[in-house]
Amino acid sequence: MDNKILLISSGSTFMVDALSKNLTDGGINIVHCEPRINDLEKYKSGPDIFLFYLGAYVEDIKDVLVYLKDMCIEKEKILCMIGDASEYDVVLKRIPADIIAERFPRPLDIKKVVDRMRELLAMNDEMSRRKNILLVDDDPTFLKLVKTWLEEEYRVTIVNSGMQAITYLANNRPDLILLDYEMPVTSGPQVLEMIRSESGTQDVPVIFLTGKGDKESVMKVVSLKPNGYLLKSMKKEELLKSISDFFLANKKI
Repeated sequence: MDNKILLISSGSTFMVDALSKNLTDGGINIVHCEPRINDLEKYKSGPDIFLFYLGAYVEDIKDVLVYLKDMCIEKEKILCMIGDASEYDVVLKRIPADIIAERFPRPLDIKKVVDRMRELLAMNDEMSRRKNILLVDDDPTFLKLVKTWLEEEYRVTIVNSGMQAITYLANNRPDLILLDYEMPVTSGPQVLEMIRSESGTQDVPVIFLTGKGDKESVMKVVSLKPNGYLLKSMKKEELLKSISDFFLANKKI
């Protein structure tokens, strides 16, 4: 397990030093980073857990907060924060609450922080072994439902348009793409064509999601040579079994 977290803080204070020592004594490796965009950019590829020690200075780094939000979404970072109510008020204007995995108030219970960081590291280690699925669909209700189903066994990223999928694929390589066949603006077939035309993504398996199960519609989908197709009307158990069977049949993927 990679016992490493990124501790973001402005300079060194007594509490930051005490926190660092206790995390280290708890078997956690600490990488220190100033809350600056250029410094944060160095850690896009790791660590996966960020612990942000807030201060009054957050009023002056609103651009950093926006960058941090985008980075955590794009790179699926686990973001935790330490601060007081007024500091969180500033942060929440730039970073949605659902992106922050854990909020620790001050005065700080350092033991609680250390224990929680160890739990998150263990959870992240287990999640990193799971297959990563990119789910692409313009229906938000369907996205949320299927994401909930899939998260029991896989890491899941959702986007609601073909162009968002292409943007995601510019910096990420999922193990499987579940792609809605019928989408406005950029359709599933158009997205598949773009995926297959790029050397970095041409080998990523794509399974179409289609709402039509009649023979003519299915033949049209299959003619585009995806790695398979699934009906959007499938029940949870059928969907999970189909995806599990796909991965078992393609162990090299």
